[in-house]
Amino acid sequence: MAKIIGVVPVRMAASRFPGKPLHPILGRPMVEHVHARARLWEGWDELVVATCDDEIRTVCEGLGHRVVMTGTHHTRALDRVAEAASLLGSPVADDDVVVCVQGDEPMLEPGMIDEVVRPILERPDVHATVLAMEIVDEELWRNPNIVKLVANEDGEVLYTSRAPIPWGKDGFSPSLGALRIHGIFAFRWHALRAFTGFRETRLERLESCDSNRILDMPYRQYVASYPNRHSFSVDSPEDVVLVERYMPSDPLWGSY
Repeated sequence: MAKIIGVVPVRMAASRFPGKPLHPILGRPMVEHVHARARLWEGWDELVVATCDDEIRTVCEGLGHRVVMTGTHHTRALDRVAEAASLLGSPVADDDVVVCVQGDEPMLEPGMIDEVVRPILERPDVHATVLAMEIVDEELWRNPNIVKLVANEDGEVLYTSRAPIPWGKDGFSPSLGALRIHGIFAFRWHALRAFTGFRETRLERLESCDSNRILDMPYRQYVASYPNRHSFSVDSPEDVVLVERYMPSDPLWGSY
């Protein structure tokens, strides 16, 4: 049976929000929220934090989290995740599943992990997945900090962008079926190794989005859909205000 390994990649030098992983949300560092909520999912064989910063290591180890120290050269989260998985100390088999739980998702739910892992476990032809939610708010659709995606009828990701896509000729409406990436990705280990060994591509650089690298590779990434929630990524200090507004009424608040 395939092992399932979770990695939370974080670094202090986030370009849009330096020091983001340790920024307090309701009095606790953001990385603590992310790890604690991810840990509520019961299927992990291993769950670690991956970082290149001693400040983060000190805080996370003080909270009892296992930390894997990675290189300082990574600018893409999935590259850091791949290095961390290779440093775990126990061998990772080709078909083991490695899950990237982005360190700026303090309102994630355990059911999200179910959704990204299930297609890989159930379909031998699926090598990579990404969690996505429907966009029902035009402001999110237009927000360049929100990464959107378009997929074909089989759920294969065709493109990801910070621009408002798909573009409806009559403007935004919920019927567009616009989707936003929610920062949880899963890969078979051999596919993640191939991904991290592949060159950075033009579309990846242009959109500043890891997933566009896969478009030039012999793999496909599939959408793992999840119902729309008040679950917000933190890309800027303003997003912390939004999270703190909704988190006290979140069902998981108080369970960790």
